Amino acid sequence: MRFSWFVACALLTACEAASSPALPDASPKPDDAGADAPPDAPGFDTDPPDAPAPPDAFAPDVPAQPDALAPDAPAPDAPVPDAPVPDATRADGGAGCGALPLCDDFESSPVGGPPARWAVVSPNCSGTGRVAVDGAVAHGGSRSVRVDGGGGYCDHVFLADTAVAPTLGAVVYGRVFVRFSAAFGDGHVTFLTLRDAADGNRDLRMGGQSRIFMWNRESDDATLPELSPAGIARSARPTPLTWHCVEFRLDQGAGTLQTWVDGAAVEGLTVDATPTMDVDARWLSRAMWRPRVVDWKLGWESYAGQTMTVWFDDVALATTRVGCGG
Repeated sequence: MRFSWFVACALLTACEAASSPALPDASPKPDDAGADAPPDAPGFDTDPPDAPAPPDAFAPDVPAQPDALAPDAPAPDAPVPDAPVPDATRADGGAGCGALPLCDDFESSPVGGPPARWAVVSPNCSGTGRVAVDGAVAHGGSRSVRVDGGGGYCDHVFLADTAVAPTLGAVVYGRVFVRFSAAFGDGHVTFLTLRDAADGNRDLRMGGQSRIFMWNRESDDATLPELSPAGIARSARPTPLTWHCVEFRLDQGAGTLQTWVDGAAVEGLTVDATPTMDVDARWLSRAMWRPRVVDWKLGWESYAGQTMTVWFDDVALATTRVGCGG
């Protein structure tokens, strides 16, 4: 049609004053940037394998030996999570560091050496425990910290930071991606501690017993949850050789503690203002528990003979919730 119009104009001298309409701009716009996909959120193992034997230092992962202690009750089939905390409470939507007071992905530390900003410690006594940056296993990037912890108490080892925790104020948030070479056994173990200056410099410890995640107060050996069948069922179990995102919120002024595993709040790992049977009733039997933490340690300590290789990555301390995404 447009060609016929020009022919007609050529025949009529009036076409010199005519002009064809401009075509609309059909240039495509750039695609919007896609949001980063969230990481896989591994679920909890509902039927974990028997606890395997730890690998030798920096050897391929192999199963670890079970602990000598027998559980009083069977392990739970699955955690019973509360509703997750809203995203608006998170300081950083992903595993990245942002401007957090402490955040380390270990990418700047040389493989085979100690992590750059941390001290490597074995409180009270030392044995076979070892810490080194690993270039073969990582949650994000290409490096993590590998801890090879022995089965005896003195075979414990931790990477420690004493500079940040005392500066955070009353409310302390922590986030760590952690990977275990084997399932937890029935005996007591620890992989994270916070030294409490208000409790005789004893540790507030996170680890496991009866095959579940558990908090423990060193000074009186109170456990969270209580290790009854109902208490065990309210916690969560780690899956071997799987990265788990473990977060906590410690309100030192209020004496409360919340814990999330892979983004879901865990009822059995919660201390609030109201004692709950099988969860925090024993914990709250100590009146006015008000911790004042002055360090943060990550590693392995065993009280019943279980050895373990543990990897840590993308670890953070902050004054608001960091989250597991990214």
